[in-house]
Amino acid sequence: MAETFQRLQPIMQFLLNLPAPVSFFVVSAVTTFPTLVGLHFVRKKYSAEVLKENHEVAAIIFNAFGLFYGVLLAFVVFVTWGGYDDATKNLQMEASEALDIFHTAATFPDSPKKIIQQGVKDYLAAVYSDEVPKMAGGDLQLYSGGAHNSLRILFVQVDSSSVPNRELYGETLRCLNNLAQYRRMRIFAGNNTVPPVIWLVLLVGGIFAVSYT
Repeated sequence: MAETFQRLQPIMQFLLNLPAPVSFFVVSAVTTFPTLVGLHFVRKKYSAEVLKENHEVAAIIFNAFGLFYGVLLAFVVFVTWGGYDDATKNLQMEASEALDIFHTAATFPDSPKKIIQQGVKDYLAAVYSDEVPKMAGGDLQLYSGGAHNSLRILFVQVDSSSVPNRELYGETLRCLNNLAQYRRMRIFAGNNTVPPVIWLVLLVGGIFAVSYT
């Protein structure tokens, strides 16, 4: 099942990367066209009187299934949107901590100031160009913290005795720890996806609903 879901991921990613109107048209066409074709052949083979005989029983079954499917779909939307919202909030907090480090480092002597500020720039560039695209594709793992590890190593290499204001230096270290925490929370939220079995139930349920109609 997990392998099947992995095979479907490129297709889902392709649809997500398309412009919204094009993606909407493709999904609508793929789901609507087979339904209309099937309806045409069923109506051609069976008369309206034959279909009417089973209408009442079929309506009860279809309504019960529709209720279950609607609740399941709402659950998927809730989980997916909640994960996206949490990841966005943590990304904003992460950016705020990086900004605090950058501005606090401006009060340091020239040498550590340049090192730390350049490290923050490199970190933000890595998050924007590498980590965020990987999160969109579901490829980013917690242990792949190259950008943050590089920034942490820069702090280790800085001679703290060269910074006269030790309180500000301690505040910068606190922001660095918060930066790591929000990064972890961002990745956790981004990886908080719907289980493959739920997607399978949705796909099978959608096919069943279209076929039953």
